[in-house]
Amino acid sequence: MSASVLILPGIGNSGPLHWQSRWERAHPGFVRVQQRDWDRPVCEEWVATLEAAVKQAGPQTILVAHSLGCLTIAHWASGPHSPVAAALLVAVPDPNGPNMPAGVTGYSLTPAQPLPFPSTVVISADDPYGSPEHAQRMALAWGSRVVQIGNRGHINADSGLGEWNEGYELLDRLRR
Repeated sequence: MSASVLILPGIGNSGPLHWQSRWERAHPGFVRVQQRDWDRPVCEEWVATLEAAVKQAGPQTILVAHSLGCLTIAHWASGPHSPVAAALLVAVPDPNGPNMPAGVTGYSLTPAQPLPFPSTVVISADDPYGSPEHAQRMALAWGSRVVQIGNRGHINADSGLGEWNEGYELLDRLRR
């Protein structure tokens, strides 16, 4: 079965109240990319898992990433990979920032080349895992459209977004 949307959570996976999990429950064509180890991410492993999921899902798939999932997409897109239609990249973290959790391997040098598909980067002004300036720099390097949504923390369950309809509208724009 091919997915219309692949969901890529960050470190620790996305819990039941996270907007990614809510979207997955509400839409049968949304499939989570299941990583072997959510708490000790190894870039090479996460990229290989993403490639396998994209290969199975097909070229019309849209990627919806949060946090470290965004960096996984950048690493995946920098090498040989299967095609996708677009990507929504939410809360791009700074892998060298002071709040990056320990146990993250292979993410310190984020590819800064244009992504070969349309993309939107969503930025919070007070994300503790990546400054708006860092996210803006990455978006510019990737050739992504930028959407700034004010003070929303790490744009996760703690941000109180619920279904995050504003984000779903951004996804809909990428699907058109």
